[in-house]
Amino acid sequence: MEIAQLEAFLEASKRGSFRRAAEGLYVTQPALGARIHALEQEMGGILFHRMGRGVRLTEMGKAFLPFAERALDQLKQGEEAVVAARQALGGVLTIASARTIGTYSLPTMLDRFRAKFPAIKLHIKVGRSSDVLNMVVDEEAHVGLARELHHPDILAMPIYEEEIVLVAHPKHPFAMKGKASIYEIAKEPLILYDPGSAYFVLIQEVCQEAGIVPRVEMNLDSIEATKRMVEIGFGVSFLPLGAIERDLRQKSLVHITLTGAHRVVLPTCVLIRRAQHYSPATMAFLRVLSEMYNTKLPLVKAEAAAAKEQESAPPEKKKPGK
Repeated sequence: MEIAQLEAFLEASKRGSFRRAAEGLYVTQPALGARIHALEQEMGGILFHRMGRGVRLTEMGKAFLPFAERALDQLKQGEEAVVAARQALGGVLTIASARTIGTYSLPTMLDRFRAKFPAIKLHIKVGRSSDVLNMVVDEEAHVGLARELHHPDILAMPIYEEEIVLVAHPKHPFAMKGKASIYEIAKEPLILYDPGSAYFVLIQEVCQEAGIVPRVEMNLDSIEATKRMVEIGFGVSFLPLGAIERDLRQKSLVHITLTGAHRVVLPTCVLIRRAQHYSPATMAFLRVLSEMYNTKLPLVKAEAAAAKEQESAPPEKKKPGK
């Protein structure tokens, strides 16, 4: 049983199509079909029902699925451990992070990264998204985590979307209804986080599109302070969902559904300088992010493609001595 066979099986079960699975793994459909056929031969049974344009798991496939997921995860962890040991992966990785990301998302990223690469020393710098961009441009940081910003020397790769939600204290009329329109919000005192932040700009754009002028009660440069002001009834606010999950569980804040509007989301990106080569520590961090958020970052895809090409290349023939 090979890793490529497990990857083909899991991708096909997730996408419900050999064609889409092949596209997701960057292989041809015949190559993917051959891997699954070889796996079925080895397992002694059919894992997929082939149904015209799609596929679905047989009972045997369903039984095998959780074991395949665990097996592939263990194999990948083993590969990483061997790579780290072979390369004696160490050194220093400097990460620049926007403040909100640094407070609410980065700790989980670093916990996962440190578990896999304990020898790499981490230096963390925190600022606004514009500061993060400048630190990466000026090579003061290897990697940046911020909103999507454009610069000719920088590659900005989205890793996840942060939903921005309306919150109020539990006794607010909005909390009683559980919902509010953007026009109702215009009549309420609004507490906004950091006029220089991406969140502030995004909420301004939402209000402008609706043709309303928000009644801003106060601006604060701290999300925690903003939450406290909402809790004691100074007004309502728009805050990133990741920053208020604990408050929602503790019922000190209430998430209010915004009616008549699309979800308000802000992409979070990893920023990196465009270059020919990147340090092993930088690539290791990008791989961890790619796994955590189940997203295929371009540099990670390129690295994987190069590794596969190297594996499949025929060995060089030694030239006969003269």
